[in-house]
Amino acid sequence: MSKVSVQDFESQVLAVEEIVLVVRAPASTKVDAYDYDRKASGNASISDWLATRVMPKIGELECLIIDGMHNPKPHGRTKLSTLRDTYVK
Repeated sequence: MSKVSVQDFESQVLAVEEIVLVVRAPASTKVDAYDYDRKASGNASISDWLATRVMPKIGELECLIIDGMHNPKPHGRTKLSTLRDTYVK
């Protein structure tokens, strides 16, 4: 599994998921690449998505999700489709 910088990881998540994710870590920190080709189902909750796709890649590092109004931490039960709809396309 390839390792990437946290900045590259954040960019990979944005490109695939259309979600702004910020990983709290020093710039030199390396994490597993976000190597998904398709975005997660819009019916998935933010909590489920973090648990199944993000945390296995970044381990114990803290991360924040920023919605389209620049607010951090939408509620964990929020559906990904609802979160994605907050961003201007």
